[in-house]
Amino acid sequence: MAAPVTGPPPSPTPLAAGSRWRAVTGSYAFRLSAVSAVAVAAAIGILVYGNPAEPGTRGFWIIVESRFASVGTILVVAFCHGIATVIFHTVTNNRILTPSILGFDALYRVIQTALVFFFGAGTLAATDGLGKVALQSLIMIAFASLLYGWLFTGTRASLHLLLLVGVVLGMGFGSLSTFMQRLLTPSEFDILTARLFGNISASDSSYLPWGALVCVAVGAVVWRRRYVLDVVALGRETATSLGVRHQREVMLTLVLVAVLVSVSTSLVGPMTFFGFVVAMLTYQVVGTSAHSRTLPMVVAVAAATLLLAYFVLRHVFYAAGLISVIIEFCGGLIFLVYLLRKGLR
Repeated sequence: MAAPVTGPPPSPTPLAAGSRWRAVTGSYAFRLSAVSAVAVAAAIGILVYGNPAEPGTRGFWIIVESRFASVGTILVVAFCHGIATVIFHTVTNNRILTPSILGFDALYRVIQTALVFFFGAGTLAATDGLGKVALQSLIMIAFASLLYGWLFTGTRASLHLLLLVGVVLGMGFGSLSTFMQRLLTPSEFDILTARLFGNISASDSSYLPWGALVCVAVGAVVWRRRYVLDVVALGRETATSLGVRHQREVMLTLVLVAVLVSVSTSLVGPMTFFGFVVAMLTYQVVGTSAHSRTLPMVVAVAAATLLLAYFVLRHVFYAAGLISVIIEFCGGLIFLVYLLRKGLR
């Protein structure tokens, strides 16, 4: 009878260790933690990097507090665009479309252009404040609610008709704003153009509590309905057979999208392709369409992307005001490449 083997257990083979490492790094928790760590590091860099005051002094914390407004604005914008795009993809069952397809950006441009056209460029500065931001958001939400209520009542309720009407209205709003802009003086046009580009650095910190409160409320509603959204993503027939009121859920989701997009647009202006970019990155990182995973991840990815881009442009290239222009340019290229690849397939 062979003697029992004594001594320490054999060390794991390189293959087994490599398998465990791949299992850890491939887990959802690790990916979410890694993306969140990038976002936190970028936020800390924005707050403290390049601070001319001595660390710990009163002047140091005053500068940090002034920079906190930009970080807070970025987090609100990232949350709004990320969540709005993902749930919009869910109800439309199409990952190419973005909420801007419904004409929200064009409506914002019409509102700003009409103020300058009818009341002069001084009106933009004179009416700045929480009341103006709230009024703009209410107009966008009312526009979306009336549009959805009209198109989703009756027997001809169709999501494709909604998208078609949204595209047509967006083109109409764009043409109207372009017509009014051509009649402005050069000085008025320059002031208006500065407002029509998203600018995080120029955001007002007094809007952040209001924007954060809306994000928390909408986020709580979306998170409670995450499993319902999983069913809605299966399509009208399947969702209805499983007991979900598909038409009601789609309309509710689109109204929530309108709320989020209106808040972000009122804070920093239109950002057409940012939500598309972060949603595509999220789908690649997560590898599933379950909203219990895509919703937290898209917020982390959006925050990390926008914070990192802001840090690089502010402290490396000294061009923080161009962040929206560069993101829109890169997002437009990614959208075009994605569209061409899908078309070729």
